Formats: sequence, structure tokens, C-alpha cells
Amino acid sequence: MVCSTSLMAFQYLATFALVFLTMACRSTAVDPSSPDVNASQPAIGTPVPLLQGGAPGEASRNITVEEATDLSGIQHTAADVEFMQGMIGHHAQALEMTALLYDQSAWQEIRMLAQRIDVSQADEIKMMQGWLAVRNEGTPENAEHNAHGTMLMPGMLTPDQMAELAAATGSDFDRLFLEYMIMHHHGAVIMVEALFASPGAGQESQIFNFASDVIADQSMEITRMRRMRGMLEDR
Repeated sequence: MVCSTSLMAFQYLATFALVFLTMACRSTAVDPSSPDVNASQPAIGTPVPLLQGGAPGEASRNITVEEATDLSGIQHTAADVEFMQGMIGHHAQALEMTALLYDQSAWQEIRMLAQRIDVSQADEIKMMQGWLAVRNEGTPENAEHNAHGTMLMPGMLTPDQMAELAAATGSDFDRLFLEYMIMHHHGAVIMVEALFASPGAGQESQIFNFASDVIADQSMEITRMRRMRGMLEDR
């Protein structure tokens, strides 16, 4: 009788424990209808948002799948062509400036800067010439000739300024080179800003990426050259 009573008590306690645990689990479960849960979770079947990068200094924006498809068919504009043609001459003059540096400056840091400009801008000239050729647009016969065109792009040196740079030596050359190259780089940034300000221009993917890189790279080099100019003033 004692054993039977004990067994019944044990069964009662086990049943009570099972019911308690079940209720506890239900009380801690996440309610799928809760607004807090669904707020951060997209509904099943909802398309993932697509972002279109903005021009430098501008925010990106959400676009639809249809808009993204339309972007693939964007054509270049006359402003795009003018930008590429002008930037070829702009880059070519920068290479003329660095060519003077190797004979007229022994400062290792400024020589390393010149080498970076040489490599990046020579490659970009080839890219721009190819971009124009593929689109059957006018390609300058050669970059050197284009650098001496009658119309100077923003920031480009005049013939007198180039002659002044060529005649300078030592620390005078270093100081003048930095001053003129900072001005030259600022001009390239102005050209990109004018491109993006032109309706419909700068939207084709290749030219958008290139123009954005010009602003990023040359702004970084302007900061570096300003620091180097400060080092010269402290000598």
C-alpha cells in the first residue's frame, strides 16, 4: 500500500513538472506576430534593396530592379567625351612636370611622389584613349601634343610657368613643384565636379568609376603635398 501511494505521488509530481516546463517554454517563445520582431526582418518574397552610388559628396539612393536594368543601357554624353579628351592633356602635363623632377631634385620623398604620379597617370591616359577609341570619339594624336593645346584645362600650367619650373633647381624647384602640382591636382578635381554637374554626364559605369577615383586619389595627394610643403618651410 505504501509503495502504491509513493508511486502515485511520484507520477503526480512528474506530471506537474512537465506541465510547468511546457508553460515556461511557451512564455519565453518569440511571438512571430510581434512588431518588434518583424520590424528588422524583410517579409518573405520582398526584394532586397538595390543601392546606386551617388557622385562624390552625395548620398547613395535606393533603386528598383527596373531602374538598375535601365542603368546598364546608359550612353556617354558629349560632356563625357570632352572630359576624357581634356583629362588626357591634363595628365600629360603632369607627366612633363615629373620628368623635370628627376634631374632637378634629390629629395627622396618628392621623387617617390613623382613615381606614383607617373605610374597612375600614364596608365589612366591609356585607359582614356581606349575609352574614346572604342566609342569612335576623337582621340588626341598623342598625349604630349594634347598637353600643349591652345585651351588649358583647370589647374594646368601656362608655358611661362612650365619654363619657370624648368629653370628652378634644388629646394626652389621642390617648393615650386609642390605649389604647381597642388594647383594642377585641384584643377583635376574641378574638372570632375564640372562633369558631374553636367546633366546626364558621368553616369556610364567606367567613366563614373574613373572620375570618382580622380577625386579620391588626387585629394589624397594634395594632402600629402601640403604636408611636404610644410616640411620645406621648416627647413
